[in-house]
Amino acid sequence: MSSTQGARERARIEVTAAIKDEARRQLAAEGAARLSLRAVARELGMVSSALYRYFPSRDALLTALIVDAYDAVGEAAEAARAATRGAAPAQRWVAVCEATRGWALAHPHEYALIYGSPVPGYTAPRDTVGPASRVGLVLISLVRDAHLGPGLATARLPEAVRPEAERAAADLAPDLPPAAVVAMIAAWSQLFGLISFEVFGQFNRVVEDRAVFFAHSATQLAHSVGLVSPPRP
Repeated sequence: MSSTQGARERARIEVTAAIKDEARRQLAAEGAARLSLRAVARELGMVSSALYRYFPSRDALLTALIVDAYDAVGEAAEAARAATRGAAPAQRWVAVCEATRGWALAHPHEYALIYGSPVPGYTAPRDTVGPASRVGLVLISLVRDAHLGPGLATARLPEAVRPEAERAAADLAPDLPPAAVVAMIAAWSQLFGLISFEVFGQFNRVVEDRAVFFAHSATQLAHSVGLVSPPRP
């Protein structure tokens, strides 16, 4: 790459980052439904036609922000998993859950973009599927590590649920017991329910010590998928 091409690429990266930063400010102030390329261009001192060279539509910009948000929360979960390598399975699960919660509380508007109400008129493309799966894949990996190591203490699977459990296991984690996969899907949904209640204010005047409450709840979720903490000495 020539020096001229390198400078152009750096400039493009810088302008793209500036556009995303301004779009995030608009998300915080106005919400995703009112995100406007013209408003972003105006705040950056750009003409709209110039901005369209970076993002051809509002939906393209929204997709970029959504992918960035999913990647960021996924990176937080993956870092927590790496930092707890060698710890008990339940402790690793709780650490990943707490890292996910920590990112959400630090980035509430980006969290709302990916886990809040759908944006009217926007349909997420397949580009978002991989990034959206990162936290779930981390949780699956923790259950898999426990299954291959100390084992899982999953509850007996009711026969009425078995067909759905076997289908889900075949799609998501064929190497894991169907009972564990069903429990993990429920725990995944409950994890984000807990986080959403906190981020969106539903715990106001209900839960005071939210960090302690969350750690307890995450531990219960770990137990629900069969991750058992070692007994205290």
